[in-house]
Amino acid sequence: MVGRDYVPGDIAVRGQSIFRDQIRSQLGPVEKGTFVVIDIESGDYEVDARDATATRRLLKRRPGAVTYGVRVGYRAAYSHVGGFHKP
Repeated sequence: MVGRDYVPGDIAVRGQSIFRDQIRSQLGPVEKGTFVVIDIESGDYEVDARDATATRRLLKRRPGAVTYGVRVGYRAAYSHVGGFHKP
């Protein structure tokens, strides 16, 4: 992020705002669990069942993008259920 200064949480706030105000209504019917990866500076985005695939496509078009990911139908993109166990 050369030349860009973001305070903690700013990327998430901007990403959530762009998703809510500009993208969600444009999506149409998408499967629950689909990932939307957004460039918070341009508003461009990609949608895919895999977050890494959406991110790669977006970065191919927008090298150096500052990205934020949303998982459609969930409050968080990932969750950790259970605990970590020593082998």
